[in-house]
Amino acid sequence: MNRSASERVTATVSRAPGTTPVGQAVKFTVLFVLAALFLLPMYVLLVTAFKPFDEATAARAWLLPQSWSLEGWAAAWDALAPGLWNSVQMVVPSAILSAVLGSMNGFVLARWRFPGADTVFTLFLFGMFIPYQAVMIPLQQTMVEAGLMGGLFPLILAHTVYGIPICTLIFRNYYASIPHTLIEAARVDGAGLLRTYRSVILPVSAPVFAVTLIWQFTSAWNDFLFAVFLTGPNTWPVTVQLNNVAGSMVVPYNQQMAAAVLASLPTLVIYLVLGRYFMRGLMAGALKG
Repeated sequence: MNRSASERVTATVSRAPGTTPVGQAVKFTVLFVLAALFLLPMYVLLVTAFKPFDEATAARAWLLPQSWSLEGWAAAWDALAPGLWNSVQMVVPSAILSAVLGSMNGFVLARWRFPGADTVFTLFLFGMFIPYQAVMIPLQQTMVEAGLMGGLFPLILAHTVYGIPICTLIFRNYYASIPHTLIEAARVDGAGLLRTYRSVILPVSAPVFAVTLIWQFTSAWNDFLFAVFLTGPNTWPVTVQLNNVAGSMVVPYNQQMAAAVLASLPTLVIYLVLGRYFMRGLMAGALKG
């Protein structure tokens, strides 16, 4: 009787949706259709970017170019090159600074239970919900009165400060999942708070640093509002330059599409380089906290 029940269970599992050849075929067909729909805009983007100006029209958006051309890419590079370099100079320090400060804050809030720690953590979280528009004018006035306008520093400072709350949350949840015995062992060996952070916590923090660096890099790279208010024409990042790639009477679609690809490549590279740590860091931080 037990064997018969086991066989029935096995037969039921084998007939579960998606495990039969027909179910597998349906599943992969649906996934293929969804992937094709997702990739269609990318197809139009790339195909149009390689068309000469006279072929880059809305009527021929779905067609392959009759003659492949790099003129759109050359024009897009000339227009975006200064902005790309400005964005790199702005994004790299702001992402690193916010990640490092968030790591320190997260360690203290996760492992040093001082009076009012929960209140301090809640105040940090409030910073995540303040929209850019609410602080834009006061922030610009503060930067002007402090004499900080005229370069990339205001943008670096703004993104660093705005990135600290989310980085603190991610690091705090991740560090809360680290076994307490590791911290106790370091204390038994005579390590203080900073030594414990440097010798025990940082070596196991690569996944969560990848999460925060990807997050901050993408957020700062794609920002447009802070860039418009806090920088000038000589220090505009790539998002502002991309917005300016437009014709007055005739729209150069090939140049616009090539510029969009160039502007998105750095974030794609970051995901490819650090992506294997991304889900690991997110899941580790979601287990506890």
